[in-house]
Amino acid sequence: MCGIAGLFHPDVPKPVDPARIAAMTEALAHRGPDGSGIWTAPGIGLGHRRLSIIDLSDAASQPMLTPDRRLAISFNGEIYNFREIRTELEAKGHSFQTGSDTEVILAAWREWEAGCLARLNGMFAFALYDAGEDALYLVRDRLGVKPLFVAQLADGAVIFASELKGLLAHPGLRRTPDPVAIEDYLAYGYVPDDVSIVEGVRKIPAGHYLRIRRGREIANPVQWWDVDFSTTDRRPVRVLQEELVERLREAVRSRMVADVPLGAFLSGGVDSSAVVAFMAEASRSAVETCAIGFDEADHDETAHAARVAELFATRHRTRTVAAADFDLIDTLAEAFDEPFADASAFGTYRVSELAREKVTVALSGDGADEILAGYRRYRLFRNEDRVRGLLPGPLGRAAGWLGDLYPKLDNAPQWLRAKTTLQALGQGSGTAYALAVGVTPPAIRRAIFRAPLGGHVAEARYARAFRDAPANDALSRAQYADLRIWLPGDILTKVDRASMAVSLEAREPLLDHRLVEFAAKLPPHMRLRGGTGKWLMKRALADRLPDDLLHRRKMGFVTPVSAWLRGPLAGESTRIAHSQALAETGWFDADAIQRLADGHLAGDIDHGRTLWQLLMLEKSLQRVFGLGAVSAPRDRTPRRNKARRAAR
Repeated sequence: MCGIAGLFHPDVPKPVDPARIAAMTEALAHRGPDGSGIWTAPGIGLGHRRLSIIDLSDAASQPMLTPDRRLAISFNGEIYNFREIRTELEAKGHSFQTGSDTEVILAAWREWEAGCLARLNGMFAFALYDAGEDALYLVRDRLGVKPLFVAQLADGAVIFASELKGLLAHPGLRRTPDPVAIEDYLAYGYVPDDVSIVEGVRKIPAGHYLRIRRGREIANPVQWWDVDFSTTDRRPVRVLQEELVERLREAVRSRMVADVPLGAFLSGGVDSSAVVAFMAEASRSAVETCAIGFDEADHDETAHAARVAELFATRHRTRTVAAADFDLIDTLAEAFDEPFADASAFGTYRVSELAREKVTVALSGDGADEILAGYRRYRLFRNEDRVRGLLPGPLGRAAGWLGDLYPKLDNAPQWLRAKTTLQALGQGSGTAYALAVGVTPPAIRRAIFRAPLGGHVAEARYARAFRDAPANDALSRAQYADLRIWLPGDILTKVDRASMAVSLEAREPLLDHRLVEFAAKLPPHMRLRGGTGKWLMKRALADRLPDDLLHRRKMGFVTPVSAWLRGPLAGESTRIAHSQALAETGWFDADAIQRLADGHLAGDIDHGRTLWQLLMLEKSLQRVFGLGAVSAPRDRTPRRNKARRAAR
């Protein structure tokens, strides 16, 4: 696992200053504390920070070039089947000087060019320069496990880096907030994977590569992989169950290859427990596991984790942290650069910190909920969509109209909280699902955020994904949309930034692409049956994990931000309405935000997640754009948009 950065002049091969590449690379030192390297040639510069995992020798350092110097690469990630690919390439006459997967990528590219990507099983983002073509390729793995940011400067140069902070280290990048990205962030709690908080910066989409050939116009990224839910595997349950076990076993086994200490996160839930079960089966020694507990019983899962650790005789460590662990706010803001409001990042950071004390690589259980329909929202959406399908157009619109009039009863019994359900019945499936997974609904966004958006609607992203999904049913469309939007934008961003902040490599075996493709072909009722998500997985694990663990209520990392913002952070609830950073954008209505805070503090309504979003947005505006160094709590006067001037 590493950090990459670099620069390419697509017009003419201007000289590249190695000091510029060094500054961008140094900003990523936490991703690779074991070494650094820089390579430049006319019009191209590659930088690398190394976290040594496979072949720890200096010979495997990067950037790495082929012996004839035609190809040069800076690579972040792991290729789990590199030994098999190497054997195939050796049979074709290729020779190797190292035991690294990086050298295998170079040889594979020489042999098959971009066609080699389909052969790679792993997580990766890399920049590869082909001197024969005089072209730069920026490549990202299938599901977006590893990040890759890119921007074009005013002089035409293209810069790229593993994290936004790598781009920010280049003085030519203009720092202007993007209102569309802020709108998307307010809608979802994260900046989606195809945009950035900095105007003009983009991310290479998951499963895509960008080819930039000198002297040619820069084209759009090329999609090289997608997941297909449209074909259903009709084999008997017993056969599919046996194949699922084999795919789980192989996914875990392949990710246990490392030349450094390796362990696992263990929450005590189904997914991490399954990973540990297969690790224990494959390991000759006790597996290193770790768990984070909270000092509030309602949020603590350590007893479940300890039980699994005992079952598989792991070397288990637990650390209890305060549920009010909000001292991490600034640490996380620094790690993420862009605003990120998924408060489970607190737990992910703490468990990564604990794991790093003993290991350099940790396997996680992320991904099973998305590929096997484990989230409760899938059940609710499936049922809602069935009702929507029974309502003719006028009745559906009437339900939506009634939902708009229905009061928001956060403190009422569950059966009385019908507002969002009624509203959803009046929407198309994609828009309804977007609202279900969103944080701040459109009406509140319109009240507090007044930026010019040019007709952009955040929920349209999900509507497009539903429309274009290679799927035949509502559940599969929802899962496809989550794999394209939620997974790379939220879950994988959280794990990557939190683990890399402490120089830990996190691996997600349940996102092995072969397992993902297998799960997408399962009949919907084998993913979600009745009220049971991950139905086939739980059935397949019945002889490995206790029944009460398989079927207990999902908890996950729960961070009580709403309670914080009524308790120890109550002052922040009031202060954020008058944040100087928000005011300097010229886009926020302080009085509207104050009304949200007043209602939340009074306990009348829960606006905790929206207030938390604004707090984390403020941190990003301060750090990335230098806005609002000092808050002004008494000044409610609207300000003109100073963001563009202040950020340049």
